[in-house]
Amino acid sequence: MGLALAEADRAALTGDVPVGAVVLSPDGAVLAVGHNEREATGDPTAHAEVLALRRAAARTGEWRLTGCTLVVTLEPCVMCAGALVQSRVERVVFGAYDEKAGAAGSLWDLVRDRRLNHRPEVIAGVRGEECSAQLTAFFRER
Repeated sequence: MGLALAEADRAALTGDVPVGAVVLSPDGAVLAVGHNEREATGDPTAHAEVLALRRAAARTGEWRLTGCTLVVTLEPCVMCAGALVQSRVERVVFGAYDEKAGAAGSLWDLVRDRRLNHRPEVIAGVRGEECSAQLTAFFRER
C-alpha cells in the first residue's frame, strides 16, 4: 500500500485526484503501477486501476492476470471493478472506502456479484485512515 500511496501523490502533483494502484504478480513482485491521469491526459478512463492493469497486461503479454493482486488507495468504482473482474485478478486490496461511488462493497459490490464468472477476493480498509486522509487533504485544498 505504501507504493500505491506514493503513486497517489504523483497524481495530486498534476491536479488529479490522488489515487494510486499497484499490480503484484502471484509471487508478490511489482508488475505495474498507476495513478489517476484523467486531468493530465483528458482520458475519462485513465483511473489508477485501469492504467496499472493495462501496464501489467502489457508486461506479462497476457490480458488474464490470474493469480495477481491489485492494491489501490481508494475503493474501485464501477468501471474499475468491471476491469478487475475482466482481467481475472485474484485479489483486490483497497484502502479508503468510497461511499459515493465504491463498487467493491460500499455502494455496490460488483466484484463479488455471484452472477459473474469471476469474483476476486476483496481485502478492504488496509491503511484506510492514511488513504482517506490523503484524499481529504487534496479536496480541502481545492
